[in-house]
Amino acid sequence: MSYNLNHLKELESESIYVIREVASQFERPVLMFSGGKDSILMVHLAMKAFYPAKIPFPLLHIDTGHNFSETLEFRDRLVEKAGAKLIVGSVQAAIDKGLVVEEKGYNASRNYLQTAVLLETLEQGKFDAALGGGRRDEEKARAKERFFSHRDEFGQWDPKNQRPELWNIFNGKKHFGEHFRVFPISNWTELDVWMYLAEEQVELPSLYFAHKRKVFERDGILLADCEYIAKRPEEEAAVKEMTVRCRTIGDMTCTGVWRSEAATIEDIIQEVAAARQTERGGRADDKRSETAMEDRKKQGYF
Repeated sequence: MSYNLNHLKELESESIYVIREVASQFERPVLMFSGGKDSILMVHLAMKAFYPAKIPFPLLHIDTGHNFSETLEFRDRLVEKAGAKLIVGSVQAAIDKGLVVEEKGYNASRNYLQTAVLLETLEQGKFDAALGGGRRDEEKARAKERFFSHRDEFGQWDPKNQRPELWNIFNGKKHFGEHFRVFPISNWTELDVWMYLAEEQVELPSLYFAHKRKVFERDGILLADCEYIAKRPEEEAAVKEMTVRCRTIGDMTCTGVWRSEAATIEDIIQEVAAARQTERGGRADDKRSETAMEDRKKQGYF
């Protein structure tokens, strides 16, 4: 299947330009890697941007300890293939040393705990720019982001005080202790990502394709049954095997799965094109409040 190559090539060119700007303006950049399709796309674009050399900065994964096993296996294979250095920030290690406190109860998740671990890891590595795979179409708070998103000395984001980016001229100047989050694929849509990955024949985790998995429903979201989620008695009784797939990949406690028969990337493209709900509509962490994502981003979240 062939897609609008001119459109995809324009997006590719824009993203590669931003990635190269980061390499030229900052001394110690790092690429944030979650194991999801957007961060896989980012690695692919970075490999293209600097080919035939290797990616000139490390990959950073904040490991909650509650990941899908498929995510970690794929991460390690990709890092080896890219010849990249991988840095892992551990939420479990942060809990053990008292940096963060684990949530309790049925709705407990380690997703919120990633922020403190990310900020500590960035500070320890003295990283002055962190590239992420955020896209403006994902969520209303992310729609407010610029390509170069300034963070103060506490890692916080002020959506009302962002720098203009006229004619794609990026201002990476900062004071000591501050850093930037950079989002090279800001202008891509979920459909763009899938069409590009199909055209480039990029390998993806099996989680994105239809597979059988035990699931249960909570607040209208299907969650994968796992040891990390405390289930209510009625939820325990309602666990059943279904054919599902992931549209986003994150912590198992808040990553919803979708009923789907999409077994190929072409099937996924058709499914996404017809979808009436955004991919983050299945993320339980976004439903804690109307401004959940923006509140987390202000505190230093991805």
